[in-house]
Amino acid sequence: MKPAPFTYHDPRSLGDATALLAQHENARVLAGGQSLMPMMNFRYAMPDHLIDLNKVDELAYIRIEDNALKIGAMTRQRDIEFSADIGEHCPLLQAALAHVGHRQTRNRGTLGGSLCHQDPSAELVNIAALLGATMHAASTRGERDIPFAEFAVAYMTTALEPDEMLTAVTFPLPQKNCGHAFVEFARRHGDFAIVACSALIGLDAKGHIAEAAIALSGLSHAPVRPAEIEQALLGQKPGADAFKAAAAEAEKLDAGADAYITSSYRQHLARVLTYRALEQAAAQANEMQHG
Repeated sequence: MKPAPFTYHDPRSLGDATALLAQHENARVLAGGQSLMPMMNFRYAMPDHLIDLNKVDELAYIRIEDNALKIGAMTRQRDIEFSADIGEHCPLLQAALAHVGHRQTRNRGTLGGSLCHQDPSAELVNIAALLGATMHAASTRGERDIPFAEFAVAYMTTALEPDEMLTAVTFPLPQKNCGHAFVEFARRHGDFAIVACSALIGLDAKGHIAEAAIALSGLSHAPVRPAEIEQALLGQKPGADAFKAAAAEAEKLDAGADAYITSSYRQHLARVLTYRALEQAAAQANEMQHG
Protein backbone atom coordinates (compact mmCIF):
# COMPACT_ATOMS: atom_id res chain seq x y z
CA MET A 1 0.00 0.00 0.00
CA LYS A 2 0.98 3.62 -0.51
CA PRO A 3 -0.23 6.66 1.40
CA ALA A 4 -2.99 8.86 0.06
CA PRO A 5 -1.77 12.10 -1.57
CA PHE A 6 -0.63 14.78 0.89
CA THR A 7 1.30 18.05 0.95
CA TYR A 8 4.63 17.90 2.79
CA HIS A 9 5.81 20.78 5.01
CA ASP A 10 9.31 21.16 6.49
CA PRO A 11 9.30 23.85 9.21
CA ARG A 12 12.48 24.89 11.02
CA SER A 13 10.96 26.47 14.15
CA LEU A 14 8.12 25.89 16.59
CA GLY A 15 6.46 29.10 15.41
CA ASP A 16 6.49 27.93 11.81
CA ALA A 17 5.08 24.53 12.80
CA THR A 18 2.19 25.95 14.82
CA ALA A 19 1.42 28.44 12.04
CA LEU A 20 1.12 25.57 9.57
CA LEU A 21 -1.18 23.69 11.94
CA ALA A 22 -3.39 26.75 12.28
CA GLN A 23 -3.45 27.32 8.53
CA HIS A 24 -4.25 23.83 7.28
CA GLU A 25 -7.14 21.51 8.06
CA ASN A 26 -6.62 17.75 8.34
CA ALA A 27 -2.92 18.19 9.14
CA ARG A 28 -0.72 15.79 11.11
CA VAL A 29 2.71 16.39 12.59
CA LEU A 30 5.47 13.88 11.88
CA ALA A 31 7.85 13.08 14.73
CA GLY A 32 9.73 9.77 14.51
CA GLY A 33 7.22 8.29 12.10
CA GLN A 34 7.41 4.80 13.59
CA SER A 35 3.63 4.63 14.03
CA LEU A 36 2.26 7.32 11.71
CA MET A 37 3.99 6.21 8.52
CA PRO A 38 2.70 2.61 8.64
CA MET A 39 -0.77 3.96 9.38
CA MET A 40 -0.53 6.24 6.35
CA ASN A 41 0.75 3.42 4.16
CA PHE A 42 -2.27 1.31 5.11
CA ARG A 43 -4.50 4.40 4.82
CA TYR A 44 -5.69 4.19 8.39
CA ALA A 45 -4.49 7.81 8.56
CA MET A 46 -4.98 10.09 5.55
CA PRO A 47 -3.83 13.61 6.36
CA ASP A 48 -3.96 16.25 3.64
CA HIS A 49 -0.91 17.96 5.14
CA LEU A 50 2.12 16.38 6.82
CA ILE A 51 4.19 18.74 9.00
CA ASP A 52 7.65 17.28 9.60
CA LEU A 53 9.16 18.33 12.96
CA ASN A 54 12.54 16.67 12.49
CA LYS A 55 14.34 19.96 11.82
CA VAL A 56 12.74 21.84 14.73
CA ASP A 57 15.79 21.49 16.96
CA GLU A 58 14.32 23.46 19.87
CA LEU A 59 11.98 20.54 20.63
CA ALA A 60 14.77 18.07 21.47
CA TYR A 61 16.32 18.36 24.95
CA ILE A 62 16.59 16.73 28.39
CA ARG A 63 16.62 18.95 31.49
CA ILE A 64 16.52 18.37 35.24
CA GLU A 65 14.90 21.39 36.90
CA ASP A 66 12.92 21.99 40.10
CA ASN A 67 12.92 18.31 41.10
CA ALA A 68 11.40 17.39 37.77
CA LEU A 69 12.54 15.94 34.48
CA LYS A 70 11.53 17.95 31.42
CA ILE A 71 11.98 16.37 28.00
CA GLY A 72 11.33 17.98 24.62
CA ALA A 73 8.74 16.23 22.49
CA MET A 74 11.21 15.52 19.66
CA THR A 75 13.80 13.88 21.92
CA ARG A 76 14.70 10.47 20.52
CA GLN A 77 13.92 7.47 22.67
CA ARG A 78 17.49 6.28 22.20
CA ASP A 79 18.81 9.53 23.71
CA ILE A 80 16.54 9.06 26.73
CA GLU A 81 17.64 5.44 27.06
CA PHE A 82 21.30 6.42 27.37
CA SER A 83 21.01 9.78 29.17
CA ALA A 84 23.25 9.87 32.25
CA ASP A 85 20.93 12.43 33.90
CA ILE A 86 17.89 10.20 33.46
CA GLY A 87 19.86 7.16 34.61
CA GLU A 88 20.68 9.01 37.83
CA HIS A 89 17.36 10.73 38.52
CA CYS A 90 14.70 8.59 36.82
CA PRO A 91 16.01 5.09 36.00
CA LEU A 92 12.44 3.78 35.83
CA LEU A 93 12.02 5.59 32.51
CA GLN A 94 15.01 3.76 31.08
CA ALA A 95 13.77 0.45 32.45
CA ALA A 96 10.51 0.91 30.54
CA LEU A 97 12.29 2.01 27.38
CA ALA A 98 14.13 -1.31 27.25
CA HIS A 99 10.76 -2.83 26.27
CA VAL A 100 9.94 -0.26 23.55
CA GLY A 101 10.25 -1.80 20.10
CA HIS A 102 13.81 -2.51 19.00
CA ARG A 103 16.99 -0.48 18.71
CA GLN A 104 16.12 0.65 15.20
CA THR A 105 12.72 2.01 16.22
CA ARG A 106 14.12 3.68 19.34
CA ASN A 107 16.74 5.41 17.17
CA ARG A 108 13.93 7.21 15.31
CA GLY A 109 11.02 7.13 17.72
CA THR A 110 10.44 10.17 19.92
CA LEU A 111 8.94 10.73 23.33
CA GLY A 112 6.24 13.04 21.97
CA GLY A 113 5.39 10.78 19.06
CA SER A 114 4.75 7.83 21.36
CA LEU A 115 2.66 9.80 23.84
CA CYS A 116 0.58 11.49 21.13
CA HIS A 117 0.00 8.19 19.34
CA GLN A 118 -1.44 7.14 22.72
CA ASP A 119 -1.50 3.41 22.18
CA PRO A 120 -3.02 2.17 25.46
CA SER A 121 -0.33 -0.52 25.78
CA ALA A 122 2.66 1.72 25.08
CA GLU A 123 5.37 1.69 27.74
CA LEU A 124 5.99 5.45 27.81
CA VAL A 125 2.27 6.05 28.22
CA ASN A 126 2.36 3.84 31.31
CA ILE A 127 5.27 5.74 32.90
CA ALA A 128 3.66 9.10 32.17
CA ALA A 129 0.61 7.91 34.10
CA LEU A 130 2.63 6.51 37.00
CA LEU A 131 4.65 9.69 37.50
CA GLY A 132 1.74 12.07 36.88
CA ALA A 133 3.36 13.81 33.93
CA THR A 134 2.33 17.20 32.62
CA MET A 135 1.97 17.62 28.86
CA HIS A 136 2.96 20.99 27.40
CA ALA A 137 1.08 21.98 24.24
CA ALA A 138 1.44 24.98 21.94
CA SER A 139 -0.52 26.64 19.16
CA THR A 140 -0.71 30.09 17.60
CA ARG A 141 -3.20 30.86 20.39
CA GLY A 142 -0.56 30.27 23.07
CA GLU A 143 0.59 27.51 25.39
CA ARG A 144 -1.27 25.29 27.84
CA ASP A 145 -0.45 22.48 30.25
CA ILE A 146 -2.49 19.27 30.30
CA PRO A 147 -2.27 16.80 33.22
CA PHE A 148 -1.56 13.37 31.79
CA ALA A 149 -4.64 11.99 33.55
CA GLU A 150 -6.70 14.22 31.21
CA PHE A 151 -4.61 13.66 28.08
CA ALA A 152 -6.21 10.45 26.78
CA VAL A 153 -9.86 11.11 25.96
CA ALA A 154 -10.60 7.94 23.95
CA TYR A 155 -8.80 5.07 22.26
CA MET A 156 -5.67 6.53 20.62
CA THR A 157 -7.20 10.00 20.92
CA THR A 158 -5.68 12.84 22.94
CA ALA A 159 -6.95 16.11 24.38
CA LEU A 160 -4.87 18.11 21.87
CA GLU A 161 -6.90 20.48 19.69
CA PRO A 162 -6.48 20.21 15.89
CA ASP A 163 -4.22 23.29 15.84
CA GLU A 164 -2.13 22.21 18.86
CA MET A 165 1.05 20.18 19.10
CA LEU A 166 2.95 18.68 22.01
CA THR A 167 6.19 20.54 22.74
CA ALA A 168 7.49 18.91 25.95
CA VAL A 169 6.64 16.65 28.87
CA THR A 170 7.46 17.21 32.54
CA PHE A 171 7.84 14.16 34.80
CA PRO A 172 7.93 14.74 38.58
CA LEU A 173 10.95 12.85 39.87
CA PRO A 174 10.39 9.98 42.31
CA GLN A 175 11.92 10.23 45.77
CA LYS A 176 15.53 9.08 45.89
CA ASN A 177 14.72 6.21 48.26
CA CYS A 178 11.91 4.76 46.12
CA GLY A 179 12.32 1.36 44.56
CA HIS A 180 10.88 0.99 41.08
CA ALA A 181 9.83 -1.75 38.68
CA PHE A 182 8.39 -2.12 35.21
CA VAL A 183 7.05 -5.48 34.02
CA GLU A 184 4.96 -6.42 31.03
CA PHE A 185 3.65 -9.41 29.13
CA ALA A 186 3.82 -9.37 25.34
CA ARG A 187 3.67 -12.06 22.69
CA ARG A 188 7.33 -11.40 21.90
CA HIS A 189 9.92 -8.84 22.90
CA GLY A 190 9.40 -5.57 21.05
CA ASP A 191 5.64 -6.00 20.63
CA PHE A 192 3.22 -3.77 22.46
CA ALA A 193 2.37 -5.26 25.82
CA ILE A 194 -0.90 -7.07 26.34
CA VAL A 195 -0.74 -5.73 29.91
CA ALA A 196 2.05 -3.80 31.62
CA CYS A 197 2.52 -2.69 35.22
CA SER A 198 4.89 -0.18 36.76
CA ALA A 199 5.33 0.51 40.46
CA LEU A 200 7.09 2.76 42.94
CA ILE A 201 7.57 1.76 46.58
CA GLY A 202 9.08 3.92 49.33
CA LEU A 203 9.73 2.69 52.87
CA ASP A 204 9.74 4.54 56.18
CA ALA A 205 12.37 4.15 58.91
CA LYS A 206 10.58 1.06 60.27
CA GLY A 207 10.57 -0.62 56.88
CA HIS A 208 6.85 -0.12 56.29
CA ILE A 209 5.40 1.21 53.03
CA ALA A 210 5.29 5.01 53.13
CA GLU A 211 4.76 5.62 49.42
CA ALA A 212 3.12 3.46 46.77
CA ALA A 213 2.24 4.11 43.14
CA ILE A 214 0.97 1.67 40.53
CA ALA A 215 0.08 2.10 36.86
CA LEU A 216 -1.53 -0.63 34.76
CA SER A 217 -1.83 -0.30 31.00
CA GLY A 218 -3.43 -2.42 28.33
CA LEU A 219 -6.72 -2.82 30.23
CA SER A 220 -8.60 0.05 28.59
CA HIS A 221 -8.04 3.15 26.41
CA ALA A 222 -5.73 4.73 28.99
CA PRO A 223 -3.48 3.53 31.83
CA VAL A 224 -5.12 2.99 35.21
CA ARG A 225 -3.81 4.45 38.47
CA PRO A 226 -5.72 2.40 41.10
CA ALA A 227 -5.75 4.90 43.95
CA GLU A 228 -7.58 2.58 46.36
CA ILE A 229 -4.98 -0.14 45.92
CA GLU A 230 -2.16 2.37 46.43
CA GLN A 231 -3.76 3.72 49.61
CA ALA A 232 -4.35 0.25 51.01
CA LEU A 233 -0.63 -0.50 50.78
CA LEU A 234 0.40 2.47 52.92
CA GLY A 235 1.60 1.52 56.38
CA GLN A 236 1.83 -2.17 55.57
CA LYS A 237 4.89 -4.34 55.85
CA PRO A 238 6.11 -5.10 52.33
CA GLY A 239 5.70 -8.78 51.63
CA ALA A 240 3.63 -11.51 50.07
CA ASP A 241 0.45 -10.87 52.08
CA ALA A 242 0.24 -7.17 51.19
CA PHE A 243 1.16 -7.72 47.57
CA LYS A 244 -1.24 -10.63 47.09
CA ALA A 245 -4.07 -8.49 48.43
CA ALA A 246 -3.13 -5.64 46.09
CA ALA A 247 -2.87 -8.02 43.14
CA ALA A 248 -6.28 -9.50 43.91
CA GLU A 249 -7.80 -6.03 43.76
CA ALA A 250 -6.00 -5.31 40.49
CA GLU A 251 -7.65 -8.39 39.00
CA LYS A 252 -11.05 -6.76 39.66
CA LEU A 253 -10.30 -3.73 37.47
CA ASP A 254 -12.36 -3.36 34.31
CA ALA A 255 -10.65 -4.70 31.21
CA GLY A 256 -11.56 -4.71 27.55
CA ALA A 257 -11.51 -7.58 25.09
CA ASP A 258 -10.58 -7.83 21.43
CA ALA A 259 -10.33 -10.46 18.71
CA TYR A 260 -7.25 -11.98 20.35
CA ILE A 261 -7.40 -11.35 24.12
CA THR A 262 -10.33 -11.83 26.50
CA SER A 263 -11.05 -9.40 29.31
CA SER A 264 -10.60 -12.17 31.90
CA TYR A 265 -7.11 -12.92 30.59
CA ARG A 266 -6.17 -9.25 30.83
CA GLN A 267 -7.45 -9.21 34.41
CA HIS A 268 -5.39 -12.31 35.17
CA LEU A 269 -2.30 -10.58 33.82
CA ALA A 270 -3.11 -7.49 35.90
CA ARG A 271 -3.01 -9.65 39.04
CA VAL A 272 0.22 -11.44 38.15
CA LEU A 273 2.08 -8.35 36.98
CA THR A 274 0.95 -6.18 39.89
CA TYR A 275 2.39 -8.71 42.32
CA ARG A 276 5.67 -8.94 40.40
CA ALA A 277 6.07 -5.18 40.08
CA LEU A 278 5.39 -4.54 43.77
CA GLU A 279 7.72 -7.34 44.82
CA GLN A 280 10.56 -6.03 42.65
CA ALA A 281 10.04 -2.39 43.66
CA ALA A 282 9.94 -3.27 47.36
CA ALA A 283 13.08 -5.40 47.11
CA GLN A 284 14.91 -2.51 45.52
CA ALA A 285 13.61 -0.06 48.13
CA ASN A 286 14.76 -2.38 50.92
CA GLU A 287 18.19 -2.72 49.35
CA MET A 288 18.50 1.07 49.06
CA GLN A 289 17.45 1.52 52.69
CA HIS A 290 19.95 -0.96 54.03
CA GLY A 291 22.77 -0.23 51.62
